[in-house]
Amino acid sequence: MAGKSFRELIVWERAMQLAVYAYRLTLLLPREEKFAIGDQMRRSAVSIPSNIAEGNARGPKEMVHFLQYAQGSRVELETQVEICYRVGYITEAHLRQHIELSTEVGRMISSMIKTLSKYY
Repeated sequence: MAGKSFRELIVWERAMQLAVYAYRLTLLLPREEKFAIGDQMRRSAVSIPSNIAEGNARGPKEMVHFLQYAQGSRVELETQVEICYRVGYITEAHLRQHIELSTEVGRMISSMIKTLSKYY
């Protein structure tokens, strides 16, 4: 991580893919939900790679905190997507795809937190 641009972090790239997928899911929502749960989903989705990038810019000590914020936003988003599935706005295939990507990002974030916590 030392001296790396956030754009070089694989976790940031995967988080960006998760955010783009979440944005695409919001396009499937009914009109009345685009500004309700859709807005919440977009904010949660944007928060994940944004916190990774900000933590990277602040340095390794603060990176752990920003990774924890990213992890919180990730589970918020996963919950919001689950709600969309349960009320019938998205398909089970959409939910599975989201969970697969979200789980991958979550594992990467957890691994970074564990590694950084050993040193800082």
